[in-house]
Amino acid sequence: MTDSPLLIADHDAVRVVTVNRSDKLNALNAATLDALHEAFEAIAAEPAVRVAVLTGAGPKAFVAGADIAEMSGLSAIQGRDFSQRGQRTMRRIETLPKPVIAMVNGFALGGGLELAMACHLRIAADSARLGQPEVNLGLIPGFGGTQRLLRLAGRAAALELCLLGAPIDAARAHQLGLVNRVVAAAELEAETMKLATQLAAAAPLALRGVLDCVNHGGECGIEEGLAYETAQFGLAFSTEDMREGTAAFLEKRRPAFRNR
Repeated sequence: MTDSPLLIADHDAVRVVTVNRSDKLNALNAATLDALHEAFEAIAAEPAVRVAVLTGAGPKAFVAGADIAEMSGLSAIQGRDFSQRGQRTMRRIETLPKPVIAMVNGFALGGGLELAMACHLRIAADSARLGQPEVNLGLIPGFGGTQRLLRLAGRAAALELCLLGAPIDAARAHQLGLVNRVVAAAELEAETMKLATQLAAAAPLALRGVLDCVNHGGECGIEEGLAYETAQFGLAFSTEDMREGTAAFLEKRRPAFRNR
């Protein structure tokens, strides 16, 4: 659709989803949240797509936050609904059975950081800035920021970013565990696509098993998490990809995984 707030492009088995509102620093309004939800529903349903990359258009921002102009006039009920809309989108990305990489090319603030944290891996340009500045607007994070910060970086970091509302640079975000890698801005796209291509060549069902185990285990006790991992490990033995992977190892060749 020509009026879509997203740009979508396929590079073999990697789908790149770009929030395309550069004039608004890619701010998330209701239409963009809905478009992202639909885009990742489609990724989940398409076997040919094995990995997703999520980024923002233009040189300044990944996503600079939720759309303040749209939020400013909301009632309490409408604000709750907007939060639920955002959380639905973030959860769709987080629970996707395929790896999602956030390519953080600039500001990732408020809803932008929440969007990045919903992805499975985050690669940031060394010029990126990340933060949860909602307190400066008399608000709190509404798309899962308090909860995912707590789980990714711990209580101290979650309180620091949410209470102070000040952005941090990419190096500090890496130190806190919010991003996996920091690279020079000029190398960001190449490094992200290199990682995405590597993941796209891996066994899709094994990747799904890892994602399921981490998502499930992060919300339960150790015994339940270990039992879930054991069940997923056993299930992997029923796949053709497991047979291919072990045979390729023994035969000293590259495996050809077929998602079966």
